Amino acid sequence: MAATQEMGSDGATRLIDSVQDMEQSAVEAVRKFVDTVDGVFPDVGDDHARRRVIDGAFTMVERLIGVSNRFAQDVVRATERALDQLDRDGSTTTS
Repeated sequence: MAATQEMGSDGATRLIDSVQDMEQSAVEAVRKFVDTVDGVFPDVGDDHARRRVIDGAFTMVERLIGVSNRFAQDVVRATERALDQLDRDGSTTTS
């Protein structure tokens, strides 16, 4: 039982680390994108087009991060259920 929980915990930790890496990469990509937009559309007064482009990029990244977080949570929940089932199956066959 402890071994399957440890395996699940290790897998969950790796998944969380992977999601965090993806989030950091997404944020860095947006920073680079904003720098590019700033180079092409200099900040000149009330530039609505520039603001819409940048806001759109942030919205896209927020959605992508939300999707990856929900996916990671679903994977962790499914793994926990599978490990619980393995533990139950193992304890009934050894009893």
